[in-house]
Amino acid sequence: MPNTREIRLRIQSVKNISQVTRALQAVSASNARKSQQALMNTRPYSIKAWQVLTHIADQPGRENLHPLLLKREKINNILVVMISGDRGLAGAYNTNIVRFTINRFMNSQVPVHYVTVGRKGRDMMIRRRQRVIAEFSNLPAAPTFSDVSAIGRIAVDEFLFTRADEVYLVYTDFINLVRQVPSIKKLLPLEVVSGEGRVADFATEHRLTATYIYEPGRTEILDEIVPRFTALQVYQAIMESLASEHAARMIAMKNATESATDLVGVLQLEYNKMRQQTITSEMLDIAGGSEALTQI
Repeated sequence: MPNTREIRLRIQSVKNISQVTRALQAVSASNARKSQQALMNTRPYSIKAWQVLTHIADQPGRENLHPLLLKREKINNILVVMISGDRGLAGAYNTNIVRFTINRFMNSQVPVHYVTVGRKGRDMMIRRRQRVIAEFSNLPAAPTFSDVSAIGRIAVDEFLFTRADEVYLVYTDFINLVRQVPSIKKLLPLEVVSGEGRVADFATEHRLTATYIYEPGRTEILDEIVPRFTALQVYQAIMESLASEHAARMIAMKNATESATDLVGVLQLEYNKMRQQTITSEMLDIAGGSEALTQI
């Protein structure tokens, strides 16, 4: 049974941990707000890019407009871009996205290879003996489009060189500060249809309906905008995941702080009981000694 000194040291240790978790909670809350604002700032450009792309691709013969719009008859290989975090202390955030990815593709009839974004996801996928052909970790705290454009370029190159016939994007969709949902989107071939969670949802009500003449030409514009929009979807998914990671870490640290506070209360009660028991025993010893002296 621990003595009062051991309990006192444990109380101090738990208090120190709660101070750390409270500080991490505050930092994560600030980062989550910044990431959420950065996510909102990407939407105007995404909406306009989607409007132009859908307007062009709605024309007859979309399969001949650009190779990234061509749906292949036979699927021989699948590429998955999975986005996780570089750090832990975010509850089940990283575990959930890896489990979601594994469960989604574990019964695939064709080979699946992965591009991982985030050190935690990379490590877990390698431990599960999955084929990781590229990994990106230690991204800036506030990544720009240029910081992540190489990820979109790998996805495009794998598809164009027929090393992948379908490309999927797996990330954590940021709903709000208390809810983040693992999501999967088909990245290539690019499907110009409205879909849940896509930029199309934000652009549907502003969709272009008139006929426009594009200069220098439709082909030149598609050669520029389709790969860029593909990379933009990856960038948006990273921003969604980053906001989700900060929100998950904030909630995890909040729960840890509350648990530490509850544990301190339990330990303090145990400490007080032990002290009371010690004082009572000492008083009984004094009373017994005094009674023995009176009988001499």
